[in-house]
Amino acid sequence: MKAIVITLFALTYVMMLTSPKHRHFAAVVIAVIYVILGVVSLKEAITVIDWNVILMLMGTMGTVYLFIESKMPAKIADVMVNKLKSVKLIFIVIALFAGVVSAFIDNVATVLMLAPIAVAISKKFNVSPVLSVLTVSVSSNLQGAATLVGDTTSILLGGYAEMDFTDFFIMNGKPGMFWIVQAGALATVPVLFYIFRKEKNKIDSSPITEVTDYIPTFALLGTVALLIIASFAPDKPEITNGIICISIFIITLIYEVYRKQTITSYQQAILSIDFETLILLSGLFVIIQGITNVGLIDDIGNIFLDLSGDNVFKVYTILVWFSVVVSAFVDNIPYVAMMLPVVSSIAIQLAVDPTVLYFGLLAGATLGGNITPVGASANIAANGILRKEGYEVTTKQFMSIGIPFTLVAVTTGYILIWILYGI
Repeated sequence: MKAIVITLFALTYVMMLTSPKHRHFAAVVIAVIYVILGVVSLKEAITVIDWNVILMLMGTMGTVYLFIESKMPAKIADVMVNKLKSVKLIFIVIALFAGVVSAFIDNVATVLMLAPIAVAISKKFNVSPVLSVLTVSVSSNLQGAATLVGDTTSILLGGYAEMDFTDFFIMNGKPGMFWIVQAGALATVPVLFYIFRKEKNKIDSSPITEVTDYIPTFALLGTVALLIIASFAPDKPEITNGIICISIFIITLIYEVYRKQTITSYQQAILSIDFETLILLSGLFVIIQGITNVGLIDDIGNIFLDLSGDNVFKVYTILVWFSVVVSAFVDNIPYVAMMLPVVSSIAIQLAVDPTVLYFGLLAGATLGGNITPVGASANIAANGILRKEGYEVTTKQFMSIGIPFTLVAVTTGYILIWILYGI
């Protein structure tokens, strides 16, 4: 049976790699087969799905859509552009701003919000938008690991390790992942200055986008505030964060439908939710339980231990850089979903606090996607925007930005995580 389970698991990854548009279908099919084979019982399959993670993602996606539709991000970007007169500084600030936004909003949504601004400025000065759009993308991916709601991988880690919103800021009395990511972002500033070294144009002030609906902004801020408050509540239900996110989205959506007196708002907001990712995650939860039941998770953990000789620093080092390489070519969502129980198993066998390995996994897997144009959904979205503008980005072009950006950010995080949680 173990050989069959492993074969099916490998088949899942092959299907996701060869047909990324149908990866959710692959995950569900293999999950159903696991249930039919009895590897995972039907009851176990239902209970093993982390509904807190599913609801958090669903609610956050919906609220973010309404926030974008309110034009508040566009207004913030306009204000920044008017404050800065140098095209070089504007491109750098937009990239850094994309990172800040992405700490609380999905990476792809961030790219869709800010890349058009970079394109518009590029057109105004008759320069290629390739560099500006790609730096928005890689900066978005970097900051996705900063908070609990910044990226699907962060939400997965929070759900698995029972981390709350504040744990990403202060963990065990030490600076959390948020501050480590900010250090990585600061380390990339010289890289951004080098990338835009040839841009010397000046820019005039332009009209500021008008915002007439501030409710979605309050809703997004309210979501973050309630997640922080909930993190201090003792003995709260495991599904608390999910209920907060989905409830605020529903309340805000009802208000928007009432305000606009049209059902279109409801339909568009619902369609903005990435149901394919939610289906993918549901299937992966069952698949991971299946390979855990047959002992494959422990086997993978033992391979890491054999390579490192039971040395925590070696395990950590291998985990971080292996994650970077894998995530450059494989979607980091299924990878992180698989590796979380592996990391937990390794920590138990080494009798160490798993935090250093959890954060190492998150840093490597999240930032590794910046190496190649297919390593992260945000990169694919950025390339799509450029393609519509008539610019084809080659792998070499992308990697000329992605590799130095990734190496600087990952190395910074790699060192800080070990200093804070490994020593």
